[in-house]
Amino acid sequence: MNPRIADLPDAMFREPADASSTRPAGAESSGVVTRMIDAPDVVIVGSGIMSSTVAVMLKRLDPRLRIQMVEVAHELAREASDGWNNAGTGHAGVCEMSYTPSRDSDGRVPIGRALRIFEQFEHSKQFWGAMAATGVVGEPADFIHAVPHLCFVKGADDVDFLQARHAAMKEHHFFRDMHLTMGPAVIHNWAPLVMEGRAPGPAAATVGEGTEVNFGRLARRLCNWLAQQEHCGIVTGWKVTRLHRGDGQWQLELRCVSKGEVREQRARFVFVGAGGGSLALLQSTGLAEVAGLGGFPIGGQWLVCDEPSICARHQAKVYGATPPSSPSLGSGHLDVRHLDGRKQLLFGPFASWTTRFLKHSGSWTDLPGSIRLNNLTAMLQTAVHNRSLVRYLVTQGLQSIEDRVQALREYYPEARVEHWRLVQAGIRVQAIKRADRGAVYFGTEVFSPADRSLAALLGASPGASVSVNIALEVIRTCLPHLLSSSEGRNRMKEMIPTFDEDLTQPGNAALFERTSREAAERLRLDFLPHRVPDQRPVVTCEGSGASR
Repeated sequence: MNPRIADLPDAMFREPADASSTRPAGAESSGVVTRMIDAPDVVIVGSGIMSSTVAVMLKRLDPRLRIQMVEVAHELAREASDGWNNAGTGHAGVCEMSYTPSRDSDGRVPIGRALRIFEQFEHSKQFWGAMAATGVVGEPADFIHAVPHLCFVKGADDVDFLQARHAAMKEHHFFRDMHLTMGPAVIHNWAPLVMEGRAPGPAAATVGEGTEVNFGRLARRLCNWLAQQEHCGIVTGWKVTRLHRGDGQWQLELRCVSKGEVREQRARFVFVGAGGGSLALLQSTGLAEVAGLGGFPIGGQWLVCDEPSICARHQAKVYGATPPSSPSLGSGHLDVRHLDGRKQLLFGPFASWTTRFLKHSGSWTDLPGSIRLNNLTAMLQTAVHNRSLVRYLVTQGLQSIEDRVQALREYYPEARVEHWRLVQAGIRVQAIKRADRGAVYFGTEVFSPADRSLAALLGASPGASVSVNIALEVIRTCLPHLLSSSEGRNRMKEMIPTFDEDLTQPGNAALFERTSREAAERLRLDFLPHRVPDQRPVVTCEGSGASR
């Protein structure tokens, strides 16, 4: 029988008094009074940007829902969503060449994936703007900033490809404000550090409107609102150790990390947004669809610059061409960040080999402990087919600080070792499935069984940026009744005005312009025009020449 725990004192579930001793200097406290509720309709596992978005969206769609959030750490959103564990890029396809990796047979660059990512990020901005307008997330400047997104390349082949990319993207209304130049003076104006000290040679850059997002702080703001709602509760320091189906409900076993106490919860629907911890929970369900599912963890590291005189001179996110040595992991990037009340520069990420599934709450036994008879073949196939990737990860992890700064000099030629320090980034766990026959596909996906009573998030980038779209798809797939009435659809439109529109269509260009402008105003995003002091080297799409 499920024990009644609604009347237990909140203090049993609050963060221990000394937990702040492990918090980085200047870090934001979650500040949530935690409690466990009785008989929830929905249990949310994890407190990151995915889980918090799903929880808030559900509660605003149906205020009667009883929602319980369970977080294993003593603070909220401290794993993948935390500002130090990701680049904070609002992925919209503007600067990331991995979304437009190649040409088709006629020499054009297909931009379909970039269009999808852009539209999904528009959903995110609309939702965050609505939450800011209704007081859910507080002051937008605390978690989002307008930051130019640049794509910088050098060498004749990459310059030619960037011209073709720009020509294809400029034709669509999403990217009408994107500019391309091959003029060193213009690139210097956009990103001084990138050009100073650079040897002469072919180079080009595109720039478009973009954002930098502190997903951890945003997630904690969403959690704070949820914790204040009737029939909703959040507990920290509790780990969901088992999920099993019975009597038409999910039965969850919870263990207090500090005391070892065990409790049970039951719920009709469960969302698992536990990052690397999602795999173990899925394996505990015994679902037939989980058989053969495994995980491939990849660690990460950043070079960080805190020197004010250097940080003051870089105001952008600069991505480059994807290197052949790591096509699946994407390119390095030089990012401006606003973390812990200061401005920093981050470069990376440098990948590394790890067997942990979570940065703070994980263990070296996570990977070996995830191996089962039903996924052993898939895991072995992955090991065989990805030996070069494993060697790359090990090599990356063994690099010296000098090696890493040398890689940084591709983006910042005058970088000096003494101005940079190395920090650990988050860990992403990519799903391994039998059907993939040893291939590792990088991205974000949602797992759901046939009865749609559970949804679990797997994978990584661009997950945080498209968290709103993922939450929307979870609701459409697993809880469609919430959108079946006019009241439900109207409530969703209040959060995401274009959730049922296709903004990629030319006929919706005006709708896109209007809703994008409204979201920017609500989020107080001041997108400054990109100055082009020398018009002569600027290349328009008509004169770009798109063949190679």
